[in-house]
Amino acid sequence: MSQLSLARWYAHTQGCGTPQVMRHWLADKGSLTLKLRARCQQFRVKRLHQQHARCLRDEAGVLGLAYPQQTWEREVLLYCDQMPMVFAHTVVPLAATANDWPLFSALGERSLGTTLFGDPLVQRGKLHFARLTPPHPLFQRALLALQRNGIAPPVTLELFARRCLYRRKQGLLLVTEVFLPWISELAPPAIAG
Repeated sequence: MSQLSLARWYAHTQGCGTPQVMRHWLADKGSLTLKLRARCQQFRVKRLHQQHARCLRDEAGVLGLAYPQQTWEREVLLYCDQMPMVFAHTVVPLAATANDWPLFSALGERSLGTTLFGDPLVQRGKLHFARLTPPHPLFQRALLALQRNGIAPPVTLELFARRCLYRRKQGLLLVTEVFLPWISELAPPAIAG
């Protein structure tokens, strides 16, 4: 695997040259699900798969694994009004138990974010940010997911992403959210007055 297929993750959005229009999406520490719901009429989660898979090279160390190993992997698209806005990729080491992440295997088409933000036992780590380019596996998977769902992928040479490590009891869970270009066009929520 080439160095180009690895992402450089930064502790601040400016580290990866994030455009101003994307910074509030990436750096927001609140629930992405709630933020998306506030900006559309219909929000939905489309599960692409949930299965055993080898974690990516740039995920192994974050998960405390010496090398890429088999994990539980879940990938979804988050839609606002029939348009996908985020490709989300989650990995959980196989050492984690159902006691650590009791609802993970039964999420189906529900948002993982709702579960994470609603559980007082979940400890959220710091956000890290990257600019993914075409050689990165998550860039490729995001565009393939769009194609498979009948959506013409954007002509772009970069996608901005963030990731966060969560802990619950003894279990770790790493969530990476890849922001699709259309997200910058979502209007801010209306202010009730």
